[in-house]
Amino acid sequence: MAKTSQKELEQAKLEEYIEKIHYSERYSDDHYEYRHVILPKPLFKMIPKQFFNPDNTGTLRLLSEKEWRGIGITQSLGWEHYEVHAPEPHVLLFRRPKDFDEQLRRQQLMEQMQASKNVKLAPRRKV
Repeated sequence: MAKTSQKELEQAKLEEYIEKIHYSERYSDDHYEYRHVILPKPLFKMIPKQFFNPDNTGTLRLLSEKEWRGIGITQSLGWEHYEVHAPEPHVLLFRRPKDFDEQLRRQQLMEQMQASKNVKLAPRRKV
């Protein structure tokens, strides 16, 4: 039986923590849709130091989409990490425009229409 490496054990633990990330229901105001994401505390402790505020408060700085996806958070498009809450630094607050899904559908439709305009038909051959 092969011996499990330390790296494999750490990866298995990380995957276990990622499965335990809690995603709140969405809530909204007139402009934004919101949700919060609660990271398991052991996962929070594994986040790279460069993701934290330099002021040593133990809070994360605002993360880019690439960064928060990189630590295992999975959400649909359009969400931004917009706020940190010092008393609970493992809780990340997200928002996106309230009509984001509609905007995205419109944009995709426009792109499809533009792509179909750009399709050049081959000239018909005489027989």
